[in-house]
Amino acid sequence: MTSPVLFGLDRLLTDPALRAPLAGRRVALLAHPASVTRNLDHALDALAAYPEITLSAAFGPQHGLRGDKQDNMVESPDYLDPQLGIPVFSLYGEVRRPTEAMMASFDVLLVDLQDLGCRIYTFITTLRYVLEAAAKHGKAVWVLDRPNPAGRPVEGLRLREGWESFVGAGSLPMRHGLTMGELGHWFIATLGLQLEYRVIQMQGWQPEAAPGYGWPEERAWINPSPNAANLSMARAYAGTVMLEGCTLSEGRGTTRPLELFGAPDIEARAVIAKMRALAPHWLQGCVLREIWFEPTFHKHVGKLCAGVQIHVETAHYDHAAFRPWRLQALAFKAIRLLYPAYPLWRDFGYEYEHERLAIDLINGSPLLREWVDDAAATPDDLEAITLADEASWRAEREAFLLYS
Repeated sequence: MTSPVLFGLDRLLTDPALRAPLAGRRVALLAHPASVTRNLDHALDALAAYPEITLSAAFGPQHGLRGDKQDNMVESPDYLDPQLGIPVFSLYGEVRRPTEAMMASFDVLLVDLQDLGCRIYTFITTLRYVLEAAAKHGKAVWVLDRPNPAGRPVEGLRLREGWESFVGAGSLPMRHGLTMGELGHWFIATLGLQLEYRVIQMQGWQPEAAPGYGWPEERAWINPSPNAANLSMARAYAGTVMLEGCTLSEGRGTTRPLELFGAPDIEARAVIAKMRALAPHWLQGCVLREIWFEPTFHKHVGKLCAGVQIHVETAHYDHAAFRPWRLQALAFKAIRLLYPAYPLWRDFGYEYEHERLAIDLINGSPLLREWVDDAAATPDDLEAITLADEASWRAEREAFLLYS
């Protein structure tokens, strides 16, 4: 019988030696709804049960500490925890970076955030911001590490200089293949930060092990954000997140958000056929299925949409072959060629940015959009610049890998 996989939180709670350096220090927790133990107790409640841990504050990222906002880009307020009587500060409300008063509330910040392995996911940016603040104010940051459910694969263009934003914390590719603990080491090195930083590593995590390929089958899936409903979404997200920057529905307002896309005015069967004609090798590792859906909120609410669902369940999934970023890019290209005048790109304020197009912020440059809109550009053209970015990132991240 194999030993259970222990996440960083589980190890901290079960090993007194790991907790010992917290004695006599004020401890804060940065967490969200998926910050739970093996027994599904929330991290804040679990830590509060240990008398040697002095909890003085808590922090919530986008969507809140315990999960209070369903839709995207909706801010959360500060409040007082009713059970513990400690302040809970929102890092997705009046501020995105912790203030001096917030930093004064603790000595050690425990970061326990389940990530999805995608640059766009804002928990990565929040990690960067708290590391920068901790270095400035002489505070310690410990990451209680959790799996990257998308595993180790690398995919997508790297963010270009000058394109940093709340959905782009650094020159990462779209699918980076690191854990939060590993990302912390990379941020500290690339930003030249000086602070006490520790990673409470997982025990027994095997990122290449089937069938989860990053996510241990034995662990329950808890949504880290409201629309991150399952492992299939996590696998597809590095591609489907780009839908937030376009007029197609990404399935918000359905039961399978960010696993599908569509609109009332496209023919899904024709889109799939065009994708297969353009670059069939970009569609490996999954099954595409023509579907119809009617969103109950968000884009195209109440309208029947023709769409495509990306199936990456075990029977249809090849972890090494699946490339969600290329798949979604190819879908955009197919729609542009089938419907040249289609208003594909969404022009609206996106994550506190109002001057640059959302699709460009999401991709960390205009390169993807320009490729889609250039009728003469081929999949090989995009492949050429992407392969170079992916190779450079694989080489750069090697020094920061904590798990084989």
